[in-house]
Amino acid sequence: MQQTHRHTLPIDSALELRRELVAHLRENRTVLREEWVRRITEAQLLRAMTKEEIFAEATSVYDNYVEALETDTLEALQAYARSLSERIIPRGVETDEVVGIVLLLRDVLARSLFGKYQNNPSKLNRVLDAYEPAANRIANTVAVGFVQERERVISQQQEAIRELSTPVLQVRERLLILPIIGVVDPHRARQLTEQLLRGIRTNRARVVVIDITGVAAMDAAVANHLVQTVEASRLLGADVIVTGLSPEIAQTLVNIGVDLGKMKTMGDLQGGIEVAEQSLGYKVVPTTQTEAMA
Repeated sequence: MQQTHRHTLPIDSALELRRELVAHLRENRTVLREEWVRRITEAQLLRAMTKEEIFAEATSVYDNYVEALETDTLEALQAYARSLSERIIPRGVETDEVVGIVLLLRDVLARSLFGKYQNNPSKLNRVLDAYEPAANRIANTVAVGFVQERERVISQQQEAIRELSTPVLQVRERLLILPIIGVVDPHRARQLTEQLLRGIRTNRARVVVIDITGVAAMDAAVANHLVQTVEASRLLGADVIVTGLSPEIAQTLVNIGVDLGKMKTMGDLQGGIEVAEQSLGYKVVPTTQTEAMA
């Protein structure tokens, strides 16, 4: 089996080849950029973007790509990759598309080098020795930057969804309600506690009603966290009333050693709100009685 041997280039030779490579890419910028955009369109990548947007971004990517080759530094490219990701992720561009367009650019540029040095195989090998490692680093930098930005956006979206799904509601002055619906895992339990304590401090709440009617089950760890939330709220000066306890959750609380006699509980949310209002000094007056007093 015949092996292909690559050459180890002296520093001066490598730098000279890099300068020659960069000069070639700059001289042929228009042709190579248009070929790249054509290949992107044929591969049906970046379909969420218009042709004009693709061309504009391709121009910037190309220039940053060549600059990274010239300077052998990736800081400017990393900054641009983050900026690009911020713009295109909300448009629905996927990771495989970003990786695809970068690999297409590498292919377009490599083909150009093959065309330039096709009559000089020895120099072609040396040029590729100078180009390929840098091209791989650039492709990896852009891909990693996109993935990191995408993960950050997803994390923010998940955080926003969780906050919307578990709002801390102020129904009266000094009275908050925290309705919990769905699965409660340890991470969400910690988040609920943080939101509630923040709400208690912000609203100077004295009573909090935590309604868990919509929680089908919780394990011992989450049940213990609920108890800790009650205690933390009390330390901030707010009494907690837990409503909607299911038999299964009550049993879990008993199993972990919680004395339910020390925890204020009510069967349903309405009952919890009534008890909370009474503790705050509010008195519910029937409508007919209110009209008679008027």
